[in-house]
Amino acid sequence: MLHKKAYVLALAGLLVASSSFREKSVPAKTAPADLVEPLVDSANSRWFFFSSATRPFGMVNLSPDMALNGAWNSGYRYNEDSIKCFSHVHAWQMSGIPVLPTTGTFKGHLGPDAYGSRYSHKTELAKAGYHKVVLDDYQITAELTATTRVGFHKYTYPQAEQSHILFDFATILGNSEQQSGSIHKVSTTELEGYTVMAPTSRRPKPFTIYFVAVFDKPFEKFSGWKDGKLVTVEDKIEGEKTGAYVSFPTKKGEVRQMKVAISYVSTEQARLNLTTELPHWNFDKTRTEARADWNDWLGRMEIEGGTLTEQRRFYTDLWHALQGRRIVNDVNGKYLDMTGPERRIGQIPLGADGKPKFNHHNSDSFWGAQWSLNTLWHLVYPEVSESFVNSMLMMYDDGGLIPRGPSGGNYTYVMTGASSTPFIVSAWLKGIRGFDINKAYEGLRKNHFPGGMMSKAGYEHNTFKGGGIEAYMERGYVPHPLYKRRYGGHQDGSAQTLEYAYQDFALGQLAHQLGKKDDYALFTKRAENYKNIWNPELGWMWVRDTTGKWAEPVDILRYDNGWEEGNAAQYTWFVPHDVQGLIKLMGGNEAFVTKLNGSFEKAENHDFVSGKSHDKETLEEYRRVYINYGNQPSMQTPWLFNYAGAPWLTQHWTRQIIEKVYSGISPQEGYSGDEDQGLMGSLAVLLKTGLFSTNGGTSEKPFYEITSPLFSKITIHLNPDYYPGGTFTIDTKGKGTYIQEATLNGSPFTRPWVLHETLVKGGTLTLKMGANPNKNWGSRPEDAPPSMSNLR
Repeated sequence: MLHKKAYVLALAGLLVASSSFREKSVPAKTAPADLVEPLVDSANSRWFFFSSATRPFGMVNLSPDMALNGAWNSGYRYNEDSIKCFSHVHAWQMSGIPVLPTTGTFKGHLGPDAYGSRYSHKTELAKAGYHKVVLDDYQITAELTATTRVGFHKYTYPQAEQSHILFDFATILGNSEQQSGSIHKVSTTELEGYTVMAPTSRRPKPFTIYFVAVFDKPFEKFSGWKDGKLVTVEDKIEGEKTGAYVSFPTKKGEVRQMKVAISYVSTEQARLNLTTELPHWNFDKTRTEARADWNDWLGRMEIEGGTLTEQRRFYTDLWHALQGRRIVNDVNGKYLDMTGPERRIGQIPLGADGKPKFNHHNSDSFWGAQWSLNTLWHLVYPEVSESFVNSMLMMYDDGGLIPRGPSGGNYTYVMTGASSTPFIVSAWLKGIRGFDINKAYEGLRKNHFPGGMMSKAGYEHNTFKGGGIEAYMERGYVPHPLYKRRYGGHQDGSAQTLEYAYQDFALGQLAHQLGKKDDYALFTKRAENYKNIWNPELGWMWVRDTTGKWAEPVDILRYDNGWEEGNAAQYTWFVPHDVQGLIKLMGGNEAFVTKLNGSFEKAENHDFVSGKSHDKETLEEYRRVYINYGNQPSMQTPWLFNYAGAPWLTQHWTRQIIEKVYSGISPQEGYSGDEDQGLMGSLAVLLKTGLFSTNGGTSEKPFYEITSPLFSKITIHLNPDYYPGGTFTIDTKGKGTYIQEATLNGSPFTRPWVLHETLVKGGTLTLKMGANPNKNWGSRPEDAPPSMSNLR
C-alpha cells in the first residue's frame, strides 16, 4: 500500500450527516467504505474494471471471474450465471493466479467451463476490501479479502470425502494466455511456483508472476494435470497447459483458509511479501483492516446531504479513482524492469525507515487524465501523484522514455502523445516537489521531439513514425492520412495535433517557471498549432492531408478517420489551454455559447453517451454523437461556458450529466463503457464536488473552475505535508441547480474559478443556490478563467 502520512484521519466511524431527501436518509455513523457499491456497472465489466477484495492501488485485487478470455467483456460479469475462478490480478494488460475450491470428483483438468460453479447474487456480498459468494455446485461459501500483496481466502466446506483447491495455469485470463507454469509442493501446508503470462498486442513482452500459497491446515494429496489430462505428480509439475490441486476430506462447516502472496520478481520475494504483510491467520482482522484502510482514504472527502443513493454512488466513484493503477513492486522495493533486451530486477531507493520511498506502478495511459486524475489526485492525494511521478522517472532511467502506460515492466505506447506531461507539470506547479524536476524536464522534453512519445501512435512498438511529430513541427499539424500504411493504432492526425498543442503549452509553462526562456517561447508557439486545423468555412476543427487540403466529404460526426476515439464535433472543443483563442475563432462569446449549447441539446437526446455499455459504443450508429461522456475527449465541454460569460450553463449541463451518466448504483450501467482505471470515477467525483480544471492545472498559477456541487457540504481534508490549509469546505445554502451568489471565507466572490494556491490555504466557499439561473454571477468578461491568449 502507498505510504500514508501520519496525519490520516481515523475515519472508520465517520459521521455522514443526513438531511431531508427524496428517499431514506443516510444511516448515522455510516463509514465511507460501507457506502461503496463495487457491483455498479459490473454487468459490463472489462478485465481490470471490477474490484472487491483489494487495498488502495493493491498489487492483489482478488475477485470472482465469470468470463476469462478477452480484454473486454471479461472478469466479473454480473449477468453471467457461473463463476469460473477467483484470480488475483486484474490490471492493465496483466492478470494471473486463478484458483477455485471444489468438492467431489475432480474436474479441473477439463477446464473452467467444466469446473466452474453456479452462484446467486442473493447469497453474495461485495464490499470495499471483501467479497463473499456461495459456489452452489459445491456448496462452498467463499470469502475473500486482501492486503496490498496477499490474497486471503476463507472457504467453508460441506461434508465431503474429496474437497479440493485448484490452480489452473492452462487458461486465458483477460487478454493474456498463460504460456507455462510451475507448481512445487514445499510441504503439506505450502505451495510455490510461477506462471508466465504471454505477450499481447499491447504489452509486447511476457512477464512472470511468482506466488507462494500457504494453508492453515495440511492437505492430504498434491496432484496435477497437463494438456487436459490428469498426471501422476510427486512434488512438482511444470510446463505448458498445466495445473495442480490439493485434496483433503472435510466435515460439514469445516473452514479452510489459504493465503496467496505474489511477486513479479521471485518466489522468495513473494514469501517476503507474505511474511511482512500477513503473518497471521485472522481473516476477520484482515477484513477489518482493509475496511479501515479504505475509510482512511475515502474519508479525505467528507460529504453531507444528498440522498443515500447519491452518497453511495459518490464513494463508489471515489473508490474507482483509487485502485485501478496497481502497485507492482515488492515490500522491499524490488521490481521488474522489461524495458531492455533482458529481464532485469530493479530497486526503488529506500528511505531512512528502510522502506521504499515510493511505489512502482502498472498503469493504463494518462490520456484524458488532465480532466480527472490530475485534478483529484493532486488536490486530495498529492502523495499518490508524487509516487506516480517518481515511478515514471524510474522507468525513464531504465528504458530512456517517460511512459504513457507501463505494463509488466514493458512500455505499451498506449494511446497517443505525451500524456504524462500534463500530469507531471501540474504536480510540480501545484507544489508537489518530491521528485527530480531536472530529470523530469529532460524526459518530458524528449517526449515532445522525434524519438519520444510524440513519435509513436498507439501500440507502435518498433518504429517512431505514427506520431507524426516531424510533420507537426514542420507544418504545424499532423496530416491524415500520414502515410499509406498505419504504423500504430490511433494514428489520427487532427486529434494528435490538438493533443500535442495542449501538451506543448503545459511543457512551456514548466519551462517558464524553470527559467528556460527559449523553450518557453518554442513550446508556447507550438501550442498555437490548434489553429491550423480550424476550418473557418466549416466552423469546426477538421482534417487536412499532407498537401494541406481539407478532407472530403465533410462529416463531422464520423468516428476515427483523423480523430482518436471521437469525431470532429467532439474534438473541436479540445483546446483546453486556450479556450479564449477558440472563442475568438468562433466569432465571440455569443456564437461560441450558441454552438456549444446546441451540441449539448443534441447530446441530451442520447443521454450524453454513445450507448450505455462497450458493446453499444462500438456500433457506428451510436458513435455519431456531438458529446460523449462514455469516453475521455469530451470531458471538459460543460465547463467551457464559464469562459464565455455563461457559467449558468456550466451549472445546468454538469447537473444533467451527473443525472444521466454518473448516477445510480445499478449493476447494469453506471460508466457507459470505458471507466479506464479511475478516469471516469474521478471525473464523476469532480462533477459532484463542483471543482474542475479545464487545462488540467497546467497554467503557471493553477486554478479550478466552479460549478454547482451535488451535496450540501463537501469537506476536503488536505494533506499537511503538501498543503497548509487543514480543510477546504464547499458549503451550499438553499436548493437548486444554479449559483445565485458566493462568498470565499466570508468575502464576496464573483468569479467562477479559484486559484489552487488560495484553495490549499484552507477555508470555506459558500454558494447560495436557487432554482433559476443568475445570469449576472460570474458572467463579466473579467470573471472568465485565464487562457493562453489572455495570459501573455
